[in-house]
Amino acid sequence: MNTSRFVRLTGLLFTLFVFVSLQPLCAALPRHKVVKILAIGNSFSEDAVEQYLHELAAADGYQAVVANMYIGGCSLEKHYNNMQADAPAYRYRKIGTDGRMHEVKEYRLSQALADEDWDYVSLQQVSHLSGMPQTYEAYLPALMDYVKRLAPHARLLWHQTWAYARVNKHGGFKNYGSSQEAMYDAIISTTKLVRKQYGIRTIIPCGTAIQNARTSYLGDNLCRDGFHLDKLVGRYTAACTWYERIFGRKVVGNAYRPAGLEPDRALVAQWAAHTAVRHPYRVTNLGTDKYRRKFMR
Repeated sequence: MNTSRFVRLTGLLFTLFVFVSLQPLCAALPRHKVVKILAIGNSFSEDAVEQYLHELAAADGYQAVVANMYIGGCSLEKHYNNMQADAPAYRYRKIGTDGRMHEVKEYRLSQALADEDWDYVSLQQVSHLSGMPQTYEAYLPALMDYVKRLAPHARLLWHQTWAYARVNKHGGFKNYGSSQEAMYDAIISTTKLVRKQYGIRTIIPCGTAIQNARTSYLGDNLCRDGFHLDKLVGRYTAACTWYERIFGRKVVGNAYRPAGLEPDRALVAQWAAHTAVRHPYRVTNLGTDKYRRKFMR
């Protein structure tokens, strides 16, 4: 085989590998299975999984257990320290198959990982450090090993968080020159590093989904305080992203939308999530005529 042909073939195989690895986890999960999801996070995982993920699954015929190990503003470093000390530092919030949430305070990571035979366990960095790869090196590999040891059957997920609104009062915005675009680009660059260097192959691209929604008529109004998500369309967008990426079902057309969220705005959120799952490392402009026609029905 000549060199140029070999290079073309290698490039084609690499492109095919990347395409396949970024698709939903399977064509669609079997509906008889109870899908068990644990987030090890902070208020950003609270925004993403605690409100609407269970309901989206139920509307599509799935049973799910969704849990969040919550500490506000928790970084990888703090999760690591809690792991090392087996510290009872978390609020363990768990939504059962009946849709009801139960919270247990002073919970340990070891307890949460042993509580269910988890199918998926997510990790994430605190938002203001999410685009700073030097803050990952000392902590993420050990946390990954810990999860794999205590929950050996679970697939590791990486929760890609979102850039802040252009107007916000978060001190960490200065890490990115107080630029939403620079913060988003840094998050994307670091997400790629998480896949390549640390080997977490399954990305939940909430950061791209929120950025997609911002290109629509919704504008830069997805956050309630400049960094946490709006309690309706912002949180719904994130939950839609988690749903499609995990369950392998196109979220566009899902019948569930929270009370108070208008149908057109819900549809924007669904398309923002769907296009993010398809293209997790770039923004899809939902302000074009192609997409506006889908929303304005």
